Amino acid sequence: MILFGTNPIAWANDDDQTLGADIPTERILSEAAEIGFDGIENGHRWPADAEELKQLFATHGLKFISAWYSLNLLAQSVEEEKRAIQPHLDRLKHNGCKVCIVCETSNSVQGLAVPVSESPVLSAEAMAEFGAKVEAIAAYCAEQGIALVYHHHMGTVVETPAELDAFMAATGPATRLLFDAGHCFFGGDGVDPAPILQRYGDRVSHFHAKNVRPEVMRQVRETGMSFMDGVRAGVFTVPGDAEGGIAFSPLLQILARKGYEGWIVIEAEQDPAVRNPFEYQSLGLKTLREEAKAAGLV
Repeated sequence: MILFGTNPIAWANDDDQTLGADIPTERILSEAAEIGFDGIENGHRWPADAEELKQLFATHGLKFISAWYSLNLLAQSVEEEKRAIQPHLDRLKHNGCKVCIVCETSNSVQGLAVPVSESPVLSAEAMAEFGAKVEAIAAYCAEQGIALVYHHHMGTVVETPAELDAFMAATGPATRLLFDAGHCFFGGDGVDPAPILQRYGDRVSHFHAKNVRPEVMRQVRETGMSFMDGVRAGVFTVPGDAEGGIAFSPLLQILARKGYEGWIVIEAEQDPAVRNPFEYQSLGLKTLREEAKAAGLV
């Protein structure tokens, strides 16, 4: 079964909370429901209490999809990480979530005022050790009925296609992949995401339909902008935007051939004062529904 979701960062950004600060929380939920999404991911506006969160979403007919968790496995042990992640898993389980979105952020530059080109890089040995630790946490999550889905992401140790290859080789079957089309494209300086999704489609358990504006991406690379500078400049957008550089139809066709089931989420952060969230999210969902139907995914 395929479900379509969104992320509140289109309305109210988590990393730069000045973006969308004037947008009421009620508007985010009501617009997401009106557009026709089945659910929405986590955001800084949502209640931390699991039951309060469940009740809030129920009033809008939305499912809670999942929530980002920042791993610190390069800085602490597997046992320490298990203790740290447990309250997060409890919140997800209470809300019927099937996946836990994770990314190593102990040395990430994604939120720092430094060029995104200064992303941390692991040696082959360090990547192997890191992968083994992620796999241990993934197995711990799986024991509780939650699939750990790793989010390759700009500014982190799993950013480029080569780093994703190394990470996937360093992890085992418990570690699932959150495939993000936008971060794949950006991390590979405009690489076609389709062959990479084809390579790892059997391990994909969550999909982020993020688009990228190539002209802004080049500006970020060439002028030494930070990741968040790029976000504020509009590097990301939604499927269906003519300014975007990613063709989503081939990606959805691959998911269909792989028998993918789960969420397809529009996680595309933009300045809501410049690009109206309701209009862009509506365009994105319309595009994905049409192309998913043509691909035989739904």
